[in-house]
Amino acid sequence: MYTTQYHKESLANFSFLVTGGAGFIGSNIVEYLLKFNAKKVRVLDNFATGFRENLKQFEGNPALELLEGDIRDVAVCKKAMQGIDYVSHQAALGSVPRSINDPATSNEVNVSGFLNMLIAQNESASVKRLVYAASSSTYGDSKNLPKVEATIGKPLSPYAVTKLVNELYADVFYKTYGTATIGLRYFNVFGPKQSPTGAYAAVIPLFMQALKDGKAPTMNGDGEQTRDFTFVENAVQANIKALFAPEDAVNEVYNVAFGERISLNTLWEDLQAISKTNMAAIYGPPRKGDVKDSLANIDKANRLLDYSPKFSVKDGLAITWEGF
Repeated sequence: MYTTQYHKESLANFSFLVTGGAGFIGSNIVEYLLKFNAKKVRVLDNFATGFRENLKQFEGNPALELLEGDIRDVAVCKKAMQGIDYVSHQAALGSVPRSINDPATSNEVNVSGFLNMLIAQNESASVKRLVYAASSSTYGDSKNLPKVEATIGKPLSPYAVTKLVNELYADVFYKTYGTATIGLRYFNVFGPKQSPTGAYAAVIPLFMQALKDGKAPTMNGDGEQTRDFTFVENAVQANIKALFAPEDAVNEVYNVAFGERISLNTLWEDLQAISKTNMAAIYGPPRKGDVKDSLANIDKANRLLDYSPKFSVKDGLAITWEGF
């Protein structure tokens, strides 16, 4: 992974902050930045959902700096941005079910924490731009396919509300204070370093763990719901290009996806083929707050960020399974 360079500038000239840098997507961004010799990569993480193991391969790299702290503390956010040029804000409490079970904590982290990051950015003398993790959940009950950035519906979960509020706050801060931000609406990102453990694990690592253990997975609903699954290197590409995109790309949100959709049943079939196994899935009740179908239009990201995903779902599944 990360043999393709997605930036034109020398990263050796810049210092980066990656919040949630011990998490799944964050640690992959850290890997890219260090691989291409960033001057400094500061990771801010409270390890609520991130893992120290995700950063272990970078131990001893003088460019890596770890700051253990919580974005719910604005003083921590301000400290984390000292001397930083570019911010990749990945810290959040993900998962629709988690937000349904505990909406208050999801709001504290995803809304109050995000607001703290914007306040710190606005007060920073060095930060040029903040790129943040938005979410396809923002499309809510909109039935339109493919999803186009300008057309959203009503949120279907507390998590979706928090990610919509992020976009609203980013827009207001840009118009009020001139803070430069770009939001990336992720569509079901998967890949290496994504944990299969815990009550809120994502579907692909859960499926892979089931295959590894020889146990049938349980699908929510009939398995015919569709998703635009997106390999993590595609998401990293979007983040890097957004950090250095031209000024006319700022204060916008972009879909980050591959631009194709498959059902969970087809996903399970593909995984069985890759792992050379044959096992029938178990079907359970549908999950509250889930959308039935998801598919992204990625034209805007292609046009303004020069985003061009290189890894199909099958490519990504094969790489991820090999890691498992």
